[in-house]
Amino acid sequence: MASTHRTPIEEHPDLMELRARHDRAAATPRAQMIEALALLTGIYLAASPWIVGFNGFTTLAVNNLIVGIAYTLLLGGLGNSYERTHSMAWAAAAIGIWTCIAPWVVAGDVAHTRSITSNLITGILATLLALAAASGARDHDTDRQGPPSRRPMPGAH
Repeated sequence: MASTHRTPIEEHPDLMELRARHDRAAATPRAQMIEALALLTGIYLAASPWIVGFNGFTTLAVNNLIVGIAYTLLLGGLGNSYERTHSMAWAAAAIGIWTCIAPWVVAGDVAHTRSITSNLITGILATLLALAAASGARDHDTDRQGPPSRRPMPGAH
């Protein structure tokens, strides 16, 4: 019986090319700018109750701390995990939208001018950065496939 040598999946040429492509995409100035701004936005969101001065509103302060950390982890690591950026970006966009409505939704009387202004500006910026990250991942995948007339048919080998 003849034995065949199989290479580990990590060494498969298609997988190696995919990783190299994602590394190249994460190294673009656009991706780096989005990652840096997202990191700063997430850190600001987490610290905003103490920066803006609504840390006495405990429910909104805790909310902003948690969602700021989550946002930072989702988009702040964009360069390390670019292949999952599209799905992470949509989750980050949801966090941005949540940030906009949180002053009116969380328990307690926390909807005051400072908290509303801070959350609206930060939430809009967070959402726009997340959409830019999702767009960048989608655009890069589309560029790789080529023009529509040159793309392989689904299921074709």
